[in-house]
Amino acid sequence: MQEDTTTDFENDDLYEHHRFVATDGQVPLRVDKFLMNFIENATRNKIQQAAKAGNVLVNDVVVKPNYKVKPKDVVRVVLAYPPHENLLVAEDIPIDIVYEDDEVIVVNKPAGMVVHPGHGNYSGTLVNGLIHHIENLPKNSNERPGLVHRIDKDTSGLLVVAKTEYAMAHLSKQFFDRTTERLYYALVWGNIEEDQGTIEGNIGRSFKNRLQMDVFPDGEHGKHAVTHYKVIERLTYVTLVQCKLETGRTHQIRAHFKHIGHTLFNDERYGGNTILKGTTFTKYKQFVENCFKVLPRQALHAKTLGFTHPTTGEFLQFNSEVPEDIEACLAKWRTYSENSKLEE
Repeated sequence: MQEDTTTDFENDDLYEHHRFVATDGQVPLRVDKFLMNFIENATRNKIQQAAKAGNVLVNDVVVKPNYKVKPKDVVRVVLAYPPHENLLVAEDIPIDIVYEDDEVIVVNKPAGMVVHPGHGNYSGTLVNGLIHHIENLPKNSNERPGLVHRIDKDTSGLLVVAKTEYAMAHLSKQFFDRTTERLYYALVWGNIEEDQGTIEGNIGRSFKNRLQMDVFPDGEHGKHAVTHYKVIERLTYVTLVQCKLETGRTHQIRAHFKHIGHTLFNDERYGGNTILKGTTFTKYKQFVENCFKVLPRQALHAKTLGFTHPTTGEFLQFNSEVPEDIEACLAKWRTYSENSKLEE
């Protein structure tokens, strides 16, 4: 289940900040607990205060914190001010521009930068920088300027942005039709035995942890997702892989590789920030912790991006260097692997 697009709620000058629809399989659950599963960084106390103030509605009726959410209930949080993400402020933020013309702009996003404003991140985002750099960016169906796709906050790499309405429509169709090229580099836990392979399985929000995505192989939940991969380098207890996205689901690579038992290295949200493969020696534990320090995020980089230019019809392909933090981590693992071979 996904959060719906934020829209204005005009009754009594209240604005809709969140809207969720309970699934058919929703078990009765207090509305404050239900909302905690969906709203990142929200505390139960704040949700309860909002409910007591009359800001939580279920099926357009104000409810108390102990209301039990049932299947197909429409749960909304409304407040007296517009959502921060609707109050976009242009900010003079440095942007690594790889390519730009009248129709499109390709940027190389650093790890740690959020693509668009949202709960807990209302400034310093790529969109804040883009609207400073470019006036009158077209808005997508979610009212987000220029965006036709996005990558996670702690994932680095290439992103294409539309500068005109025509480019927005053209690029969006390419992503929908899966005619774009997207290659990622990922460092994952464990030795992937096959040189190449395909991971296929629907991806949807986890029932256990709503901030994670899960894989549903039987296809009853989630959306169809396909990830092709090939091994680039084996480094004893981790593997560097190239991933080619056939579809573009939220957290697709992160969820798919966890599903096959190869969680991304230092992916905190999916449990990759603990030692999942290796030895029990203290020296090894210290080595891995040092790797985490030089790469304090999931080891995922959007390396290659290709698409057809909206007006010229030319297929453009862009490549970005693997960032320093991932390279530093790889260097440590290469040294470790070489030393391990010498000791054998």
